[in-house]
Amino acid sequence: MSATFLGMPGSFPKNAEKAVQNSQLRYNLRKATHTIRGKRASVVGELPDWQELRAAGKAIKDHTLRNLDRYLVQMEEAVTRAGGTVHWARDAAEANRIVTDLVKATGETEVVKVKSMATQEIDLNQALAAEGITAYETDLAELIVQLGDDFPSHILVPAIHRNRSEIREIFLDKMPKVPENLTDDPPALAEAARLHLRERFLKSKVAISGANFMVAESGTLVVLESEGNGRMCLTLPQTLISVVGIEKLLPSWRDLEVFLQLLPRSSTGERMNPYTSMWTGAVEGQEFHLVLLDNGRTDVLADEVGRQALRCIRCSACLNVCPVYERAGGHAYGSVYPGPIGAILTPQLRGMGSDLDASLPYASSLCGACYEVCPVAIDIPEVLVDLRAKAPHAAAERAGMKVAGWIFNDHTRLAKAQRAAIRLRKLVPKRLPGPLSAWTDTRDIPDIPEESFRDWWERNERA
Repeated sequence: MSATFLGMPGSFPKNAEKAVQNSQLRYNLRKATHTIRGKRASVVGELPDWQELRAAGKAIKDHTLRNLDRYLVQMEEAVTRAGGTVHWARDAAEANRIVTDLVKATGETEVVKVKSMATQEIDLNQALAAEGITAYETDLAELIVQLGDDFPSHILVPAIHRNRSEIREIFLDKMPKVPENLTDDPPALAEAARLHLRERFLKSKVAISGANFMVAESGTLVVLESEGNGRMCLTLPQTLISVVGIEKLLPSWRDLEVFLQLLPRSSTGERMNPYTSMWTGAVEGQEFHLVLLDNGRTDVLADEVGRQALRCIRCSACLNVCPVYERAGGHAYGSVYPGPIGAILTPQLRGMGSDLDASLPYASSLCGACYEVCPVAIDIPEVLVDLRAKAPHAAAERAGMKVAGWIFNDHTRLAKAQRAAIRLRKLVPKRLPGPLSAWTDTRDIPDIPEESFRDWWERNERA
């Protein structure tokens, strides 16, 4: 089974420093992200109303989040009418307990999964394993990660850090039945995975899924994927358990139409998603359970600036344009949500009590490329700056900012400070001492001018 992100050591700078030394990783990331980025730009450029669609997606999400309590109750009522059972999970522990109990009630010890970031967020596979239940990933990239005892490193393409030669070696080493003379040709690798998974689909009686969207008016869940494995998971097993974050809600079918245009173009650079599966409640011969997951989301909702992160539709467009992600990769973020969206979502969901989570708001150059491509207009740089203000700071840094605030708060004090700095300008070192040296290790101290703008202005105004 895949290792867990929980408790991953180190801060982002330490993790990134190690990652950038891996030239093969940087090559894999650059090639993949630039390819996806180019495809996205092409299909987005075809739509003259892309910005209007983007604004509509933002407005729908904001409206839903403002009225989330009402729409969640509507969703529960609709699913119940359709024969499903709704469970509410306050946190990861409660969600894991609910799912584990549901699986144990069937008497099964194996389950198949369609790709679900929510279940990765709560570490469900490890919780199931602790109870003697084995979870098999069926998404091709997730399968590669699982067989390689690895971490996912991308929202859309979890195995983006692997090239096809590496994948072939993983299959040869970990897959029980491998075709003779397996090559690293993509169709050959896909066929090997297909043969491996087919047996799982036919044997498994319990499946676990996530959902890209939920439609409140009908109780319908929607999964978008590109291989068809998700559809096999959703239809064949006798018991289907879906774990979905409460923010995935949409009020109506009409709203869904907007996102079925935004998501494929932003994620895979396709005009239409290859496999879009929808189900409402329990179908004949199948038992359906919906687990609505909070796990910190209501806390995020209460933050006036940070709540916009809950608009995210997990397209990964921000990752594919981010210069930091391209060089450091997803593992450096220590979370199932890497890249720019992870840098704002993870610290809000988990808090900033660890070195890793406190460092994530700084995992950005604030270039703004992520905001430009976001299909629901999340202003990621704005949230990053807000989180930086809330992150824990060293005592010396807090004292320094307090002094700076005191000086800048009064124009007389500021003028005196400027004149003092000018008089002492020749004594300013090129490299700051002690703990302050980290700042000058990556920056030059600006030259102090012979005269401040304030004094220049006063002198010239008098003239």
